[in-house]
Amino acid sequence: MNVGADYEYMARALQLAERGLYTTDPNPRVGCVLVRDGVIVGEGWHERAGEAHAEIHALRAAGDLARGATAYVTLEPCCHQGRTPPCTDALIAAGVAEVVVAMQDPNPQVAGGGLAKLQAAGMKTRSGVLSAQAEALNPGFISRMRRGRPFVRCKLAMSLDGRTAMASGESKWITGAEARADVQRLRARSAAIMTGIGTVLADDPSLNVRLDEAEAPRQPLRVVLDHQLRTPPTARMLSLPGTTLIFAVSEAETPRAALLAAGAEIVLLEPQAGQMQLADVLEVLAMRDINEVLVEAGATLNGALLAAGLIDELVIYMAPQLLGDGARGLFHLPGLERMAQKRRLDIQDIRKVGQDWRITAVPVSD
Repeated sequence: MNVGADYEYMARALQLAERGLYTTDPNPRVGCVLVRDGVIVGEGWHERAGEAHAEIHALRAAGDLARGATAYVTLEPCCHQGRTPPCTDALIAAGVAEVVVAMQDPNPQVAGGGLAKLQAAGMKTRSGVLSAQAEALNPGFISRMRRGRPFVRCKLAMSLDGRTAMASGESKWITGAEARADVQRLRARSAAIMTGIGTVLADDPSLNVRLDEAEAPRQPLRVVLDHQLRTPPTARMLSLPGTTLIFAVSEAETPRAALLAAGAEIVLLEPQAGQMQLADVLEVLAMRDINEVLVEAGATLNGALLAAGLIDELVIYMAPQLLGDGARGLFHLPGLERMAQKRRLDIQDIRKVGQDWRITAVPVSD
């Protein structure tokens, strides 16, 4: 076993997997490299759900050279019949000698079964090579399989003094063009973009991906949390390609009928103490095979999600400007009065994007 070579080939497989960043939902992003006698003989990545998996593309590229080769795969090969046949069967039939995986598949239909099937066929297997990097590539798929809910990423734009808009609500534009383009890439990798009714009424947002269709061929699901169904049937997002899903707890038929006629889908949830339960929203989205949710909302919804422990990652774009004491903040977090009650964050990454700074952080549980 050559540890250096393992890392080199798995790193290449991860590079290939990342090519499916915008296209594989609801499937995971997976790459595969076939190596024989120290030479890469085949490569592949999963491009779209319903199409061939990474291993199949690599085997086709390798042809007869796959026999006796080692396969480096970023995720354990599937062993069940889905929309495509099991990849384990294809690897066995091709005569691959060894399979090295970055991580086991958290899908209960696989969950070690793929490696066990390969071992039963006499194939060598190893796992855990660059596993952290493989998990980072598929946070939504892993979250949905392990926790039964999507990975929730909250995007915010703020001034240097932590303000998101003027007191009047004016917010265009806090950040520059480069940061706004970066947000489009966040949207493109997300299966859903979620906001609250306050943002819909104040800004009439589109919540769509504005990238070239060849780069990002699908529009994410647009999700609005609208307790009393106040979304106007004339809302901009309802006239755009793609689906708008509105969560409500109201039984009012008049606005419901008008919104349905405008093309919206509506999910009515059972309230608790008169309030919509955010965990219920995420559970429904997981049932719709949503892996990653991007939240683009105001302080009320941001604060509610943070207080409920439902934000997995914060991506904050900070602009070099000051908006003043009267401007609006990032989160509405009532009841924080002592330092012991503060919400702690662990900063994972800081980098410059144009004239702005992008801060990636995760909430820390005490």
